[in-house]
Amino acid sequence: MRKFVLASKSPRRKELLGNIGIKFNVIEGDVDESIVPKSLEPKMYVQELAVLKANSSARKAGRHALVIGADTVVVRDGEVLGKPADLDEAFDMLKSLSGKTHCVYTGIAVLDTDSMKIVSDYEKTSVTFRELSDGEIDYYVKSYRPTDKAGAYGIQEFAGVFVSNIEGDYFNIVGLPVCRLYTLIKEEFGEEL
Repeated sequence: MRKFVLASKSPRRKELLGNIGIKFNVIEGDVDESIVPKSLEPKMYVQELAVLKANSSARKAGRHALVIGADTVVVRDGEVLGKPADLDEAFDMLKSLSGKTHCVYTGIAVLDTDSMKIVSDYEKTSVTFRELSDGEIDYYVKSYRPTDKAGAYGIQEFAGVFVSNIEGDYFNIVGLPVCRLYTLIKEEFGEEL
């Protein structure tokens, strides 16, 4: 049985992976995300970033490992929203999502360090926010400081009250589409977890 390595420092991804019973180590790679052009189609953009992360961590993972890379973005009106640079940008992002539907894309990549086979895929979920007041946004931004989250929100925290509708995989919004990941590992690498 191969060991699993998560190429991410995200506490949400660690929790989701642990929740499905995978025993894994975390090996964070060193990735310059700016080399992937944001002009790519969102599903390609997140997969490219996931592949970069998996490749970077694979160098440190050693043999007999499956390395899991992932990247999540929010897309509003065709524009990719990554993590906000500061609280002001977080406020502006949430204001722009208020009363609208946006999409969350997560790219996943799994790399076998023995064969160097790498497979990537993505998940897309539509999320609708109700109309938000400036006070609600301000409270959330100041209380939860969401500068480490794509689109400036974490659905699993207070921002869950912003969401009026979801179409697709909830776990994708949190940062790791566990069903798609599990299926990819099982079908492409023959691992039963």
